[in-house]
Amino acid sequence: MESELRGFNTKPSKTPQPDPTHDDASSRDDRPLLTSASNVLELEKKCAAYVRNDVYGAMGRGELLLMEKLQLGIAFVTLLPLRTILVMTVLVVYYLICRICTLFSVPNHGEGQEDYAHLGGWRRTVILRSGRFLSKTLLFLVGFYRINETHNGSKNSQENSKTAGTLQPDEPEQRPGAIRSVANIPLVGLISKCLGCVYVQRESKSSDFKGVSGVVTDRVRKAHQDEYAPKILLFPEGTTTNGDYLISFKTGAFLARAPVVPVILKYPYQRFSPAWESVTGMRHVVFLLCQFVNHMEVKWLPVYYPSQLEKDDPKLYANNVRRLMASEGNLILSDIGLAEKRIYLATLNETNQRDGFTFLIEPKMTPFAVIL
Repeated sequence: MESELRGFNTKPSKTPQPDPTHDDASSRDDRPLLTSASNVLELEKKCAAYVRNDVYGAMGRGELLLMEKLQLGIAFVTLLPLRTILVMTVLVVYYLICRICTLFSVPNHGEGQEDYAHLGGWRRTVILRSGRFLSKTLLFLVGFYRINETHNGSKNSQENSKTAGTLQPDEPEQRPGAIRSVANIPLVGLISKCLGCVYVQRESKSSDFKGVSGVVTDRVRKAHQDEYAPKILLFPEGTTTNGDYLISFKTGAFLARAPVVPVILKYPYQRFSPAWESVTGMRHVVFLLCQFVNHMEVKWLPVYYPSQLEKDDPKLYANNVRRLMASEGNLILSDIGLAEKRIYLATLNETNQRDGFTFLIEPKMTPFAVIL
């Protein structure tokens, strides 16, 4: 989250020339689209997808009621240390498993990426099976005791799919190349390399860099054509929202022209919202671990098969999938993107600095996709 403010300048600047090697949506997100806002309230109306609506308020610094403070205080000295120890234990165990499985193995290198997604045989089986089990264990430890999962084959979904050019009964079944979602929980370090994460370096504009869309396209095609190749999990918005909106999709994942499986993640809440939009990373983790119960809903939609028209136009393909997901998930469509989020976070930062707070910025590479 903090990395999304890096390089953002509230002063007017020259508009960069378009680079044909980069995705149009990514290029658009690098320049500010909202040039001014008289106050935070006005900006919140324009950037509603990033406004925090839980009891903790913007940036998690809202004024809490006495009872809320007491609950938070008790959880801070009981749940937080216990869960932290347990979570770290799970991560260390999985790290050791990944370390053992990658012994004497050389990672893939190319286009600024490094991973072990090419591993096969018992190594990949151990990494994936232990990863699935430990991931569920970790979610349970942080309060996601029960995850509601549904596979939607509703009439509304089927009608939308048919009009958009998805699988017809007389078409041969194809293997989907990508699984798409609106929520993001990345892993780091060796674990992410073993899972085959694709990292986005937002500030990289070198002409010889293939770009994340090119890397993703190659991997999606491999997953679509080779049944033994790892699938890829993508977060098409390229950033996070408050969970009530669906913002513009990046087109990189749709360039491969492969079928996708749309997946919608929702986090119902009463006190603290697990959605990550304006809260700093550390504060978000603390509040999440201090909440006794967290809720998650996973909604799987039918495989989406692009029509020839959509294959020829990745933007149309992305927009049709986005509209389908918004309809099935009761989400509000919004055409804002990362540029507006940067302005909103910068405004909140300035406001909180005047009030004595500082919004730390840590420049990091952000994981964009995870190979399954």
